[in-house]
Amino acid sequence: MFATVTLLVFVCLTTTTHADHHHVPCHTHNMTGLMSVMNLKGETKAFGSFTYDSVGRKLRFTSNESHPTDTSLDLDLLMLFDEGIFYEIDIKNHSCEKKKLQMSLHPFDIPDDAKFHSTVTTGSSSIKGEGLKVTIWTGPLTNMKGSYSMSVTMGCLPVSTFYFTETTSFIFSNMDVELEVKDPDLLVVPSVCHGKPVEDTPEGTVNSFLNEFM
Repeated sequence: MFATVTLLVFVCLTTTTHADHHHVPCHTHNMTGLMSVMNLKGETKAFGSFTYDSVGRKLRFTSNESHPTDTSLDLDLLMLFDEGIFYEIDIKNHSCEKKKLQMSLHPFDIPDDAKFHSTVTTGSSSIKGEGLKVTIWTGPLTNMKGSYSMSVTMGCLPVSTFYFTETTSFIFSNMDVELEVKDPDLLVVPSVCHGKPVEDTPEGTVNSFLNEFM
C-alpha cells in the first residue's frame, strides 16, 4: 500500500508549473461531502461524512459505522476553529466532551502561511477528460513536529492532504463534494454538549482534528 500511495503522489503527477512568488493561498468554499482517512500502512482510520462552513470556520465530521473498513468507533466531531474549541460527541450514549484546540490545521482549507510548491496534473494532461489539474501547498505543522502537503483544484477545492509526523503519516481524501452546507443544524452545538466545561489537556497532548485519528 505504501508503494501504491507513493506512486499515486509522485509517479502519476506530471509537473506543469514550478513554484513562483505570485501564488497566494485561496480560501475554500462551503462544502458537504465524504472523507476518508488512511495511514501509509494501508489502514483506513475513518470514512464518513463532513460539513464545512468556510466563513464561520466550523466543521462536523461523523464516521460511517457501516463502512466495512472503518476502524474508528462512533467518531463524531464538531470543530469550532475560530473559538479554539471542539466537541467529541456521542449521541447514542448522550455524552459529550468539550476540549481546547491546540492546532487549527485541517484538510478543508489552505493555511494562510502555506507555501506554493507547484501546479501538477493527476492522470494525463494530454488526454481530454483524463486529468485533474491541482496546486500543491506545503508547510510545517504547528505545535508538533511534522509537515503537510495539500492538493487543491484550480477552483480551490481540496482534494487530498498528506500529514507527516514523527510517529505516523496520514492521507485525508475528499470525495463527492457539493459546494454548500446542506444541513446547517449539524454545525450547531447539540444540546447534549450545553454547559459542558472545557476539559483539562494532559501535558504533551496536542488537541487537533488530525490528532483524533492518531
